[in-house]
Amino acid sequence: MNPYVLMTLLSSLGLGTTLTFASSHWLLAWMGLEINTLAIVPLMAQHHHPRAVEATTKYFLIQATAAAMILFASTTNAWVTGQWDINGIENPIATTMVMAALALKIGLAPMHLWMPEVLQGLDLLTGLILSTWQKLAPLALIIQTAQTIDPLLLTTFGLTSTLMGGWGGLNQTQLRKILAYSSIAHMGWMIIVLQYAPQLTLLALIMYIFMTSAAFLALKASSATKISTIAIMWSKNPTLTMTTALVLLSLGGLPPLTGFMPKWFIMQELATQSLPLTATIMALAALLSLYFYLRLCYAMTLTISPNTFSSTTPWRVRATQTSLPLALSTVMALALLPMTPTIMMLVT
Repeated sequence: MNPYVLMTLLSSLGLGTTLTFASSHWLLAWMGLEINTLAIVPLMAQHHHPRAVEATTKYFLIQATAAAMILFASTTNAWVTGQWDINGIENPIATTMVMAALALKIGLAPMHLWMPEVLQGLDLLTGLILSTWQKLAPLALIIQTAQTIDPLLLTTFGLTSTLMGGWGGLNQTQLRKILAYSSIAHMGWMIIVLQYAPQLTLLALIMYIFMTSAAFLALKASSATKISTIAIMWSKNPTLTMTTALVLLSLGGLPPLTGFMPKWFIMQELATQSLPLTATIMALAALLSLYFYLRLCYAMTLTISPNTFSSTTPWRVRATQTSLPLALSTVMALALLPMTPTIMMLVT
């Protein structure tokens, strides 16, 4: 892609998200979401592959539907209450419609079915943008409107997302689909605690971005898209194989890695709010996700592929990719747990 066009599209992505962050008016927030969608569509379709075009079409239709629902809900609220303020959405039908539309935008279950299919059709870097940056604007709107949304609806979205994210990834062999289901499960953890401690939602989002960035960049560095590909990673780059396995375990929430911290805080908050059943279901759902992360780690580190290479050994090839973003995100994804006391002071 032309670098000037790429710069324009990435700037538009930033503009759309910033516009939604800064808006207090539903129309301006809707405009930011639309700019965001229109900016990523050319990035998704840039390879002109039939699967990429199909994924782009699906994504565009889903996002357009969600945007139309947001516009309709905010117009209904303005018609009933006479105000367009984001914090002033009081009509119960409008709040439910807005939450459903924003859940569709970020891929919360049961509106999650588009996410694995779309992510599977994209290259890893565009998939990274879709899994991280594209979640920010809708989540900002969900956080702003959380106090007016029915708590039962938020709990239902959180529980179903965590369960579906864990259940859906169990039988997958494509890494992008596994990461899509991982994203759905993590969104569930963010939504379940939103009504009680929004700061924990932000903490979980930041940690999720670090871990997902590390996972996508590691797979990009090794050009891996299937489990059978990562099974032979150890011969190409043993160090990268080890850190990628640790990043996947961090995504699963195992101590002493970074991913344990937000899950720990959220479970603690749910217990404080006298919700032991919800906390138990969330913990059991996390075990489902942990199973497929362990499956990936097993394929990467504990199996020896029977393939024999007659070509030049892969580790002699000079690397051409920049490794600084991968190194930084990997350190963040693995080593932030000792910072827990400091972070606890900030979020409580």
